[in-house]
Order: sequence, then C-alpha cells, then structure tokens
Amino acid sequence: MNPILQFLQQIFTLRGSFNWDYVWGFLFSPDILQGVLITVILSLMGQVIGSLIGLGLYFLRRSRTGALRTFANAYIWFFRGTPLLVQILFLYAFMPYVGLARPLINTHFFRHLGFTIDIPFDAFIAAAVALAFNEGAYMSEIVRAGIDSIDIGQLEAARSLGMTYGRAMRRIVLPQAMRVIIPPLGNEFNSMLKSSSLAYTIGASELLFAAYSHSFALGAPLELYTVAVIWYLVLTTIWSFVQAMIERRFNASTREPGMPNERSWWRRYIGFGLGAPVTVPAGIPTEAGAPGLGERR
Repeated sequence: MNPILQFLQQIFTLRGSFNWDYVWGFLFSPDILQGVLITVILSLMGQVIGSLIGLGLYFLRRSRTGALRTFANAYIWFFRGTPLLVQILFLYAFMPYVGLARPLINTHFFRHLGFTIDIPFDAFIAAAVALAFNEGAYMSEIVRAGIDSIDIGQLEAARSLGMTYGRAMRRIVLPQAMRVIIPPLGNEFNSMLKSSSLAYTIGASELLFAAYSHSFALGAPLELYTVAVIWYLVLTTIWSFVQAMIERRFNASTREPGMPNERSWWRRYIGFGLGAPVTVPAGIPTEAGAPGLGERR
C-alpha cells in the first residue's frame, strides 16, 4: 500500500481501533432514523410553542396590570437563570406528582404511529414542554428587540386611522418586525436542534439516545457517537439553507454592497472565493443593517 494512504488509514481508523463499518452500518438503521425524526419533532414543537410563549410574554410585559408584568419578568428570570438540563429533569420528575406519568406511558402513542420502538410518551412530553418553556424566555427578548425596533409613530398612525391595537400590531408592526426577528429566530432553532439532545437523560429516544443505546451494546461508543455527529451536522446544515430562503423571502438579510451575484451558491454559503467587496463611493447612502442580537449558547 502507498505509504501516504497507509498513513491516512492509520489516522482515520485510530490505528485500527475505530471501525467505520459500524458507522456506515448504523447510519441509516431504523432506530437511528426514528431518533432523527424524534429530534426534529421535539425541536419543532419546542420552537413553535416557545415562539408563541415569547410573543405572549412581550405583551404581558407591556401590560398595565402590575401582576401580569411581574409574572412575565419572573418567568423570564427563572427560565433564563436555570440550566435547560435541570428544567428537563425537574419536569420529568414532577409529572408523577400530578398524575400524568402513568396515563401518558400507557397510551403507547408512537407505537400507534408505526414506530418500531416504544418511545416513553411521558419523557417526550416532559422534554417538549421543557424546551418550549425555556425557549419562550429567550424568544421574549428577541420579540421585544424586533417590535421595539419599529418606530412607535407607525402604531400611532394606525390607531389614528381607526385600527385597534391588535389589528395594528398584526398588520403594521409585526410584519416589519419580522425582518429583525427572523435571523435570531433561525439561530435559535439551530440551537434547538442541538439542545434537544439533552432529552436523552430521561430516555426520550431522540437521536443521541438511539446512538447511546447501541454504543455500549456493541462496545463501540465512538463509532455510534460519530453517527450522531453526522446526523446533527446534516440537520443543522439543511436548516441553514432553509433559514437563508426564509430570510430572502422576508428580505431580512441584504447582500453586502458590491457583492457579485454571479458567484456560485456554495461559495456564497461558505464565504470562500468571494473576493474583496467593491468600495461604495462616499456620499451614496446604503441601507443600514439591523442591530445584532447576541447568541446565548
């Protein structure tokens, strides 16, 4: 064998201790694919419900009732101040005290949907609720930044035309605020896809749990964790393209001045081979970008 190829083989197989056959053999196994599906479902539920909670918290914080404002601030303080893993474990342990654990387990919900593994429905619900509640606290800040970026004069003008507050928010303010909300919202969902892996601690049978279950049975943890890594990269990469399309749809992301349109899509995506941007002559106004929102994870 060529010495160079032999050297590369030693690197990629960790001197023969890493078995790539396990990786390719389990990459599309039914248990792993079902774990991927559970990860996507958990993430979608957490993000959608969390976004609605965040929107509701924004209006509660703007309420004239002090008790509602206090509740919203206390909610945000609690869920931003405690780790997501602790929240998942807490809700999972709390469910038996309210009599929900056994009824949910006995439904065998995922078996009825055609899953070959019996996913504990109580663990699934606890993970989904914890992800949604946690996300709601962060989305409230993103929604606040988006709505507050719109000039208050537009709301006042809509009210002067006879619109109610709710209609003015739906038709005037929120559509414009989405340009500011969508980029950090997309980043939040990207993070949600990865945060859903914490649900493995309560046996929610998502992607990491599926890989973990097979890893020690085969005595090949590194190979099965590699399978999980590959799938997480696939999911986040797909979402990156979806996010880019959504941002273009809402005109939430503008191209840099002078950015050539004829570059191939993959160069624009990874940022290589774009060359130096064309300098905009002084005196020509350019569109100001939206203020950045900090990452939290």
